[in-house]
Amino acid sequence: MISYELILSSAILTVILLTGSFNIITIIENQESVWFVVPLLPMFIIFFISALAETNRTPFDLPEAESELVAGFFTEHSGMIFVFFFLGEYCSIVLMSTLTAILFFGGYNMPELFVNDTFINLQSIVLGLKTCMFCFLFVWFRATLPRLRYDQLMVFCWTGMLPLAIGLIVLVPSILVAFDIAPY
Repeated sequence: MISYELILSSAILTVILLTGSFNIITIIENQESVWFVVPLLPMFIIFFISALAETNRTPFDLPEAESELVAGFFTEHSGMIFVFFFLGEYCSIVLMSTLTAILFFGGYNMPELFVNDTFINLQSIVLGLKTCMFCFLFVWFRATLPRLRYDQLMVFCWTGMLPLAIGLIVLVPSILVAFDIAPY
């Protein structure tokens, strides 16, 4: 859903404003002491809801609409084209899960409490486990949440999430500048 891309971008922008860098490694290194999910919990919730909408998962699966159609817009396709559509959908889930793990949960880092010399060898495993956890959440939400009507989703986006996201975009840099801890 295109409406939710603006909100998703604002959540990513808030993390970039907090770190002062577009570099993924710098974003991960800034989360060595505390993950960004702690200070940016409202923005994480906004990001995750927008990620659900962008991957067309329930309750945002209006393009598919399985109850009204046999398999949504996939009814026209069969064979390998059908497989590629679903593969693309699940690849976007993995991508959004990885982005969530990197932006808000420290990427391949664990909190300092668990870091030791052998941890360096486990970084890819840690990122993979965090990604799998969010993939599980995507599937779990699809199984538990009902589909909403189109007008309900748009009202939720434009009157609920967008003003909150814009407010947080203004609030985070204001706090950083007020306490003189801005990285820029």
